[in-house]
Amino acid sequence: MGRATLLGQTAKGRAAGSNAAGRFERHARMAEPDGWDIPEDLPPLRTEVREERPRSVITRNTSPDIPFDRSINHYRGCEHGCIYCFARPTHAFLGLSPGLDFETRLVARPDAARVLEAELRKPGYRPATIAIGTNTDPYQPIERDRRIMRDLLEVLQAFRHPVGIVTKGSLVERDADVLSEMSGAGLARVGLSVTTLDADLARRMEPRCPSPARRLRTVEHLSRAGVQVRLMVSPLIPGLTDHELDAILRAARNAGAVAASTIPLRLPLEVAGLWRDWLAAHYPDRLERVMSKVRDMHGGRDYDPAWGKRMTGEGLWADLIRQRFTRAVRALGLDAPLPPLRTDLFAPPPRIGDQMTFDL
Repeated sequence: MGRATLLGQTAKGRAAGSNAAGRFERHARMAEPDGWDIPEDLPPLRTEVREERPRSVITRNTSPDIPFDRSINHYRGCEHGCIYCFARPTHAFLGLSPGLDFETRLVARPDAARVLEAELRKPGYRPATIAIGTNTDPYQPIERDRRIMRDLLEVLQAFRHPVGIVTKGSLVERDADVLSEMSGAGLARVGLSVTTLDADLARRMEPRCPSPARRLRTVEHLSRAGVQVRLMVSPLIPGLTDHELDAILRAARNAGAVAASTIPLRLPLEVAGLWRDWLAAHYPDRLERVMSKVRDMHGGRDYDPAWGKRMTGEGLWADLIRQRFTRAVRALGLDAPLPPLRTDLFAPPPRIGDQMTFDL
């Protein structure tokens, strides 16, 4: 049975209520009662971390609806455990479940900074903004001890290489010194996600993330340090959090955010079933309302993966969200376009033993 939950219970501090096998597995896992009628709480599921030694850490993409062509994800899986996370299906490629395994069985790449430095030193390398946190959060709880993200930032700072970061983690404040210097030079920007201002909803939906109020304090902390922060209302969930859009944006502006974005709920592959089960367990009265609006935005399906549609949706509800968002950011002054991060400062730093040049 592995880590499948028992009798519909949910493990404390975890969002997923099941641990079904990934789509590539030959065998399914099912929870079965043991025949005893004695009610008992599930034991806590501890986070397990294994290490991976990568030959490359920069991942390239050519997706036409993504504004970057390279990214780094030094963790696989995410202890934050957001039930809606669109990255959950990637765990299936590891032979693990997109359910509880995704938030409890993680992979870390401790050599990521060393490998990154080697890649940046290749003679043919051409700089462009590296996105970090696009799949799993670079500041999830295990980063506190592992410090892989800190090492990566120090390499990027030394190379004067632009970086865009996406996170829900308040641990990003630890690196405000590096980010402040890089942001001042036009080399760094942070996107911080706030999905709701309702602390109870956030605790259920994003069980190991900092609270909404704590994330807004992080926006304020970074802003005071001179770091440009873009507030991300992502995902925006119709029928559950969409009514908070204006309030979230206003709170972010007051905390010092200089820009904002939003993406409606995305439910690729296994995420759709996990999301429906979570709604049924926590907000059964809203299940049909939420899912009907989600399907309205995706052509009658739980999710439309087509480029140009997957991040925006289409139809009535998608149009209404876009109109509300456009009006709100204009009224709050969050609609000014931000300049692209600089690439002209890129310069590999000299290594010990390198031949120095003299300018005459």
